[in-house]
Amino acid sequence: MGSSRLLPLVFSLSLMARTPAGEPAKPAAKPARSTNVAALLRGLSLHDRIAQMVVVRGYGDWPPESDAEYRRFTRWIREDHVGGFIIAGRITNGNVIPAQPFEMAAFINHMQRAAKTPLLVASDFERGASMRVAETARFPYVMAFGAARDRQAVRELGSATAVEARALGVNWVFAPDADVNNNPDNPIINTRSFGEDPEAVAADVLTFIEGAHSDPANYVLVAAKHFPGHGDTAEDSHLQLATLNQPKERIENLELVPFRAAVKANADSIMTAHLSVPAFEPRPLPATVSANVLTGLLRNELGFKGLIVTDALEMNGIASLYSQGEAGVRAVEAGADVLLMPTDPEACIRAVSNAVASGRISRARIDTSVSRILAAKARVGLFRKRTVDLDQLSDTLENPKLSALAQKVADRAITLVRDDGHLFPATNLNAACLVVAAENQFSQRGELLSAELKKTAAALKVYVVDPTMSDKVLGAIADDAAHCSQIYVAAFVTVAAYRGSVALEGGLTPFLNTLVHGSVPVGVISFGNPYLLRYLPDAKTYAATFSTAASSEIALAKAMEGRIAITGKMPVSIPGLVKIGDGIDVPEVVRTASKGSE
Repeated sequence: MGSSRLLPLVFSLSLMARTPAGEPAKPAAKPARSTNVAALLRGLSLHDRIAQMVVVRGYGDWPPESDAEYRRFTRWIREDHVGGFIIAGRITNGNVIPAQPFEMAAFINHMQRAAKTPLLVASDFERGASMRVAETARFPYVMAFGAARDRQAVRELGSATAVEARALGVNWVFAPDADVNNNPDNPIINTRSFGEDPEAVAADVLTFIEGAHSDPANYVLVAAKHFPGHGDTAEDSHLQLATLNQPKERIENLELVPFRAAVKANADSIMTAHLSVPAFEPRPLPATVSANVLTGLLRNELGFKGLIVTDALEMNGIASLYSQGEAGVRAVEAGADVLLMPTDPEACIRAVSNAVASGRISRARIDTSVSRILAAKARVGLFRKRTVDLDQLSDTLENPKLSALAQKVADRAITLVRDDGHLFPATNLNAACLVVAAENQFSQRGELLSAELKKTAAALKVYVVDPTMSDKVLGAIADDAAHCSQIYVAAFVTVAAYRGSVALEGGLTPFLNTLVHGSVPVGVISFGNPYLLRYLPDAKTYAATFSTAASSEIALAKAMEGRIAITGKMPVSIPGLVKIGDGIDVPEVVRTASKGSE
């Protein structure tokens, strides 16, 4: 976005009352209880009530006004009067491009001013704002919090997420992830889950919510997801309808445990999953459109009173079965309050309107959902103040305490599962090789790790391999690396929508097994998918960071050099190889000061 467009906005904002210098931004506090939701509801036409139930896809950038995407988006806000939008990530070369914070907050302010009714602005801040926004604390994936076993850090993550979100203009956080990841083949949850133990996950979910709700001045709506539990599936619901094929008793005692904790913690909303659950819905329907699951189980059995929001209606787990309009109607019939990311919002509004006109859905059913939505908007103060102060944005986001928290958790999460090769800490990195197995040829992952290690090991050899490389090229790298005294492999495998797998791609698995079975000691470090050991079972040294965040790369460099103790424990099991709680403790290396130093 050009600076000429920002100047009038910045100037107008500078005229607003400011908080004292140096203090963090404080978005609107929870409003007084006198907010009259019934009066707000009466002021909306039937069309606008239904539109309030729709949250559309948006991005954190500000396209030119001539751009077709911008015109379409502003039409949804100004003419269709949708209830809100979600800040989603743009993807380039397989990588999610983070939004720039100032541009994002300015755009949200612009849209809030354009809206007839203040907007819910959501985003998937599962690991703080860093999941979608640049220049924010680089928190590791939440499974790293499970490995660190630091519940106070989880509380601080919830609090930090609320502060970052509200400063940016985001008032609805689609977190925490309440899935119990007990399926090693799960291609979409994995490190997004706190772990495999349902009680531990429940405690972390409850603690995150308490942290997010701890400061009334930065209160943010939270959404526990993906109900009734997406952790024991081998399918990505972005690609197809997934199935949770377990008996009712097992689901009650495992998948539902964290969601009960979320209800207990007064979660503002719960997000549905596009997966079939035969134990509760005998028909092959996504839970999103099952009254048995949403109304019978979530509302009646679990006693949930907040907002039920669908997962994205654009995902193939539901879009392959119904038109966008029919999906919206069925979700409302099942008990959903908010229809998230339909590819055609206008068709969705029209279909629900027709369903009301035909008697398929009652007006009372619509009013119930819209009352919940308006109450949620009131809870975050949107009817008192709908914009944020851009003057305070940098002070809020550039908080060294948040970066320190991210690094502390990343440090404590490093988990050493095996070390028969005695590679932690490293004895001589100048004689070692670092092989970075990147997910694609455009990836920058591993660069920070390499730079950190080369500060003290200038002669360290670094090879970057990716799935596009031929067997001949990979073989040549393996031959060259065999001349090192030890080899460290940093394998980056992240969870991503529409990928459908968390395995190494191309020829990387046989290449790494070639290294593992060679004569040189090899240490494999998983950045991301902790189950990677299943593909390299003979690795004598194996460690996991549970994250691809920058803080995890720094933590691994520190662990390799012995600058921090290794204390992490596995929050998941690897069948036949690793149990929950496994992890070798390695003390920090005590360095003797050189003669004459102070």
